[in-house]
Amino acid sequence: MALYFSLPSVYFSLPCLLHRPLVAFRVMNGPHFPKHLQCLASDQVHVLTDQRRSANYTPSIWDYDFIQSLSSGYEGAMHARQELEEAVRCLLQETSEPLDQLELIDAVQRLGLGYLFEVEIKGALKALSSISNKDLRIEEDLYSTALRFRLLRQHGYQVSEDVFDSFMDGMGTFKACLSQETKGMLSLYEASHLSIEGETILDEAKSFTSRHLQGLKGKVGLHLERRLDHALKLPLHWRMPRSEARWAIDTYKGEVGMNPILLELAKLDFNRVQAKHQRNLRKMSRWWRDLGLGETLSFSRDRLMECFYWAQGVAFEPQFGHCREVLTKAAQLITTIDDVYDVYGSLDELELFTEAVDKWDAKAVDQLPYYMKMCFLALYNTTNQIAYEALKDQDLDIIPYLSKVWADFCKAMLVEATWCNQRYQPTLAEYLNNGWISSSGAVLLVHGFLNANQTIKKEALECLENDPNIIRWPAMILRLCNDLATSKVELERGDVPTSIQCYMNDANVSERVAHEHIKGLIADIWKKMNEECGPQSPFPEPFVNMAFDLARMAHCIYLYGDGHSNPDGDTKERIMSLLVEPIPLNARLAHTSKSIC
Repeated sequence: MALYFSLPSVYFSLPCLLHRPLVAFRVMNGPHFPKHLQCLASDQVHVLTDQRRSANYTPSIWDYDFIQSLSSGYEGAMHARQELEEAVRCLLQETSEPLDQLELIDAVQRLGLGYLFEVEIKGALKALSSISNKDLRIEEDLYSTALRFRLLRQHGYQVSEDVFDSFMDGMGTFKACLSQETKGMLSLYEASHLSIEGETILDEAKSFTSRHLQGLKGKVGLHLERRLDHALKLPLHWRMPRSEARWAIDTYKGEVGMNPILLELAKLDFNRVQAKHQRNLRKMSRWWRDLGLGETLSFSRDRLMECFYWAQGVAFEPQFGHCREVLTKAAQLITTIDDVYDVYGSLDELELFTEAVDKWDAKAVDQLPYYMKMCFLALYNTTNQIAYEALKDQDLDIIPYLSKVWADFCKAMLVEATWCNQRYQPTLAEYLNNGWISSSGAVLLVHGFLNANQTIKKEALECLENDPNIIRWPAMILRLCNDLATSKVELERGDVPTSIQCYMNDANVSERVAHEHIKGLIADIWKKMNEECGPQSPFPEPFVNMAFDLARMAHCIYLYGDGHSNPDGDTKERIMSLLVEPIPLNARLAHTSKSIC
């Protein structure tokens, strides 16, 4: 029996371009090979002579043939969509009343259509930003004031929190009578999550609205009750846009003043984008099967579908198909390497593996055990292939950036493995300084940035080398959200203490108090992230959106437990609704779209 690891011959032209050869690797059974390297059967190749830990991960719940069968048939529905899109564009251009403009923009964005109307939305918000609340006649209306504040801040406008002064009493809190304005309170609650450090009015707004909105549960109508419950579980600013669009499409039909043309466009476009995602997903499923790493390293998680779920959450727009594929590959390799460090590898082996990745030299595999050779060469060849495509298409050598971020990730994982081996208890500060890197957020964002088919400025590349905050903060949120969901299981398994245990040890507090402290840290980091949204960033707007969406995906995946390792529950339902099941359409509406303008 022989195992071959290779890539199509076209990629062997890469060495002369990047000076780093792709490698074909072959392992044979036979008397000259150590017993623990021999390939006895596909389900035994990972077995070494010594006893290994196991996390008892379940197999993938998504069958290869099922993924290959996904095809909703909506990708080519162009004519009807174009008519509906033009009708909505006409609405955006002709709506003149400020509040009507704000509500229309909010609905368009919530329904997942904002990327189609960027020019119209930016134009409308630019005009609204230059007019005061008083001149807009919304000065005394909490709902309108908060909605305008949130939309402008989302798009990088520096709006002062002082716009809420008129709603405050002399004691520094919001007027008690506002607690009866449910719509206004909900709008202020959502706006408060776009605060930055030092904004005390918005801090008070979050506390005030959270408290009173909790008290309204069971006292309002069913539709409003659903919106309240949805917002209090997770604010809009922290929600993954694609998942929010699916939810908003279901709830928008119950809104007062619902626009049927806007709703039908949202359904049709959702299905169109889903069809593109399915095409990406089928391709990635074939890549993963052909790579063979999931079968060879059977101790690791086969989570190709979940990795694509991450990818579409970070970059859902149709034009980012290649980026989604790169992110999917990176996410699955991260998952496998994470299991090598956390579950299977000995400390001596992990040091060798880390050194091999740091050197980024195929010759380094000579010192590795078989399972690590497979893992390293999968990483090495896949990454070099991605770099080859970037060099061919963008005339940009991205290997130095990709190899560095993989080396940093492996070094951070080695630090945690060493702590675990030595039973060392890091402080929270020590843990987080390493943990934002081991979260893998930087790996994903660097891959996303360099493969999004966008203009990359020299300034941004220079900034990329210095761990910019636009990468650090979402990676930190990813680490903390992961810890909140997985700390108990990982501690039982014997892994390194998470941020929960670190804070418990630092402050001598209970697990419940530690959980609340970590949630507070997440909220504080969101404030830091909000400062990264604006024209001062050297990074292009699509990448800034990706960074925010990575943080949102962290909340989405870990809101109800470890949705990546154990995707049977909420994650499975979300994947079904986003990637498998199209939304039923009302075909007759497309013929009435022109009547709006």
